[in-house]
Amino acid sequence: MFVECITPQEIEKLEYASFPGKIYVIDSVGAEFNRAIAYLRSQKVIGFDTETRPTFTPSQPRYGVALLQLSGHDKAFLFRVKTIGMHRRLCNLLASPKIIKVGAAIHDDIRGLQRYRDFVPDGFVDLQKIVWEWGIRDKSVKKMAAIIMGIRISKTQQLSNWEAETLNEAQCRYAATDAWVCREMYLKLMREEKNPLPPAEPPVMK
Repeated sequence: MFVECITPQEIEKLEYASFPGKIYVIDSVGAEFNRAIAYLRSQKVIGFDTETRPTFTPSQPRYGVALLQLSGHDKAFLFRVKTIGMHRRLCNLLASPKIIKVGAAIHDDIRGLQRYRDFVPDGFVDLQKIVWEWGIRDKSVKKMAAIIMGIRISKTQQLSNWEAETLNEAQCRYAATDAWVCREMYLKLMREEKNPLPPAEPPVMK
């Protein structure tokens, strides 16, 4: 049974965790891209996330999705879609009902990817829409990871430049972790008994 909510103070007491496997940055379509697709197509469940260069003032342009992260248990792939676009085989992967793609607040992520190439998403699970079935009210990835996995994940790279010429180690680790932890949370939930939150009470009419 999970707690409904968790405080920042409680999260501070948890151990930091990050993606433990190998991270691959894919910035061209070639042999490494092909190996990435082959690995991901062999998985039953993969973690999903995207990153977009942040804007800090109203006068700045709105940037498109820069990075697509897809993670298995031991390998995470960071596709630099700003550079390579959404290749047909990537779109086919995201449209496959046979492979479960798990993320959080995925609607805008998918819409951002569809701006590169249209595809019909299938096989997606949005953790924010299902955690209530296990009695969890908090919806941020950081809080869900703390409640479900008992770990603290870093968000310090969230507002970094995802269109930088080279992604640094901290960016790669952050990006891989966000996708991976969604996969791990889903698999843990699937092993646990459901304990749904009660339906919200209707407002009292005066």
